[in-house]
Amino acid sequence: MPVGALQTLNRVIWGRCLLKAGSQSCRCDVNWHLRRFHGSPKDDIKSLRAVLNPDISKIRNIGIMAHIDAGKTTTTERMLYYSGYTRALGDVDDGDTVTDFMAQERERGITIQSAAVTFDWKNHRINLIDTPGHVDFTLEVERALRVLDGAIAVFDASAGVEAQTLTVWRQAEKHHIPCVCFLNKMDKPTADLQFSIESIRLKLKANPVVLQFPIGSGRNFTGVVDLLTNQKLTWKPTSTRDDGRTFEVKHLGQSDDPELLQAAKEARAALIEQVADLDDKFAELLLTNYGDNFDGVPANLLQEAVRRVTLARKGVPVLCGSSLKNKGVQPLLDAITAYLPNPNERHHDLVCWYKEDLCALAFKVLHDKQRGPLVFLRIYSGTLKAQTAVHNINRNSTERMSRLLVPFADQHVEIPSMSAGNIALTVGLKQTVTGDTIVSSKASAAAALCRAQNDSGVGKKRGGQADIILSGVEVPDPVFFCTIEPPTMAKQADLEFALNCLQREDPSLKVRVDPDSGQTVLCGMGELHIEVLHDRIRREYGIETQLGPLQVAYRETILQQVSTTDTLDRTVGSRRHAASVNLTVRPVDMASCEVAFTEELQEQISPEIKEAVENGVQSSFLQGPLLGYPMKGVSTLIHSISVEPGTSPAMVSACVSRCMLKALRLAGGQVLEPVMSLEVTLGEEHLSSVLGDLAQRRGTVRDIQTRHDNKVLLATVPLAEMMGYSTVLRTVTSGNATFSMELDAYEAMNPQEQSALLKRMSGLM
Repeated sequence: MPVGALQTLNRVIWGRCLLKAGSQSCRCDVNWHLRRFHGSPKDDIKSLRAVLNPDISKIRNIGIMAHIDAGKTTTTERMLYYSGYTRALGDVDDGDTVTDFMAQERERGITIQSAAVTFDWKNHRINLIDTPGHVDFTLEVERALRVLDGAIAVFDASAGVEAQTLTVWRQAEKHHIPCVCFLNKMDKPTADLQFSIESIRLKLKANPVVLQFPIGSGRNFTGVVDLLTNQKLTWKPTSTRDDGRTFEVKHLGQSDDPELLQAAKEARAALIEQVADLDDKFAELLLTNYGDNFDGVPANLLQEAVRRVTLARKGVPVLCGSSLKNKGVQPLLDAITAYLPNPNERHHDLVCWYKEDLCALAFKVLHDKQRGPLVFLRIYSGTLKAQTAVHNINRNSTERMSRLLVPFADQHVEIPSMSAGNIALTVGLKQTVTGDTIVSSKASAAAALCRAQNDSGVGKKRGGQADIILSGVEVPDPVFFCTIEPPTMAKQADLEFALNCLQREDPSLKVRVDPDSGQTVLCGMGELHIEVLHDRIRREYGIETQLGPLQVAYRETILQQVSTTDTLDRTVGSRRHAASVNLTVRPVDMASCEVAFTEELQEQISPEIKEAVENGVQSSFLQGPLLGYPMKGVSTLIHSISVEPGTSPAMVSACVSRCMLKALRLAGGQVLEPVMSLEVTLGEEHLSSVLGDLAQRRGTVRDIQTRHDNKVLLATVPLAEMMGYSTVLRTVTSGNATFSMELDAYEAMNPQEQSALLKRMSGLM
């Protein structure tokens, strides 16, 4: 694949088409542009076609993850610029970045939606996803990491590991994703390499493998020393608007600063020893050929060993730079191709059973006014072709995919086909949602199921389509909710359509109708989440909706074990329905609720009645006896169930549900409130004011750490007390503090607070 082929194609299409963004006459069909590529040799045409489906060993599917404001989007912009994808450097503050294309993102200067973009770097295809850093949009990070092969963790070099960094790192660990660390903002006066390395080691429990160290600090940061090659990479700006594209690469020689030489020698020796401890093959090579002469170890052997360590997730390579100042990004791009895996180097469960047949996972949905739902697919095997029918295993439906696109943030290029290992954007899949498995046909799904059942390594027969469905993402429960109303009843249908589209895009958004008032209730992950959704409804769908006050999503549990019996005897028409149930409820220390049957009953009960009983129990868990919030930590044991002949399953469910409500009321109710883990970074002069404010909010201080000249306050605070906290914190600290918070746990309210809540919810306060 020729260097810059994708950039050539990019220039052709962007020059003739995409600069007319918004024009309906705009053509984004690759074949159309290639036909108009007059005068080009056939080899060039062939190379442009080949670049759309590169060799799988040259593909890197990666994501950029970090705490909010660590520099993810700025780093992405520099990558796009140096790869030739863009011709100008985008800036978050100016609102002209490629991946932050939503109006809400450009106004707030934050990433809200994960955006995919494709570019080339040194004969490699990089499919990159820029993810949000705000905890309200953690699902965007989760579903991006689910389909990626590697990740770049960006750190603020002056802050090290921050609250949301810990969250996204856990998400990457859950999906077993190899990572590369980039210490950004080395130009800040408080940037500290050793502090950041130590925080990675202690907080993330990772093994940082330092490949570079900075030359200079703060404003004097000019470059880095590459410990693998013993080279000095320096960026010498020729003007105040230097783009950092050119930099000087010079081998460290005796003429350099003696202190720098000594530091580089010691750091390289430490790197070689560390890699030898982590990689047995390199250790054996080192002992056999080089002994204690570390100076003679070739860079290519060391690089191969670092790659093995990274892929085995025994260590994480660490590089440094300053994306805003255009320093250190090109070596980071080199590290992506050198250390992160290609799709073939990642083991994906179930994919082997599809062999050469198509197997893809839908991980994101966007709605386009003209084209309808756009579905992002990660292709694990086979080839995806436009104008073909595909089968959705989860929905048991077959849909026709009309068009296939390469994602370029908010602009897309149409192509005829795409091979395994790539990320594609499809048009025409109207029923597919996040987490669905897409295959070529029912026949290929049946063949995969047959292979799964007869797999010699399983040891026993497997059954059910669950064995051939790729796992999706876990959707967190919402913690905030509020009512939403259209301006007039005539707009109700439009609002319902908008909410359906937004729910399909964002699985963390829940919409329900209150059974008592009939109002539509919007449930989200935080204040910012709901605020952004409200703004999108206004801008994208033209509906001026009204939001009710934000409310906290509490949970309920019980205090003691209770056994009870209930009987239902009804005659509907000429048919008599009679059922009797005896059950026990008890509190358990677990996040969910469960239902079980005694061994004797388990053998006697029919599958139809068992399902009806389970439905009745589960429906009673949806609304607690105190305030109607979902139940949590309740175990139900069914002792006996007697059903008269002719009784419908719905009546059995109703009997069980009524008995459950009776038992839950007798067991004594307890309200559980969401408690947030809070991290506040502030100056020492404002510490007492912030502590006093937290005390009034029922906060519990866990630790106060010192980070350079600042204090880092770690606390847990009930979510109900954190309404509008950002405004209060700005006022108390004169705008010199930042905070982040995420859900820590659900905890029982004290009796006084619970009594006050019950009175307030019942309208007595």
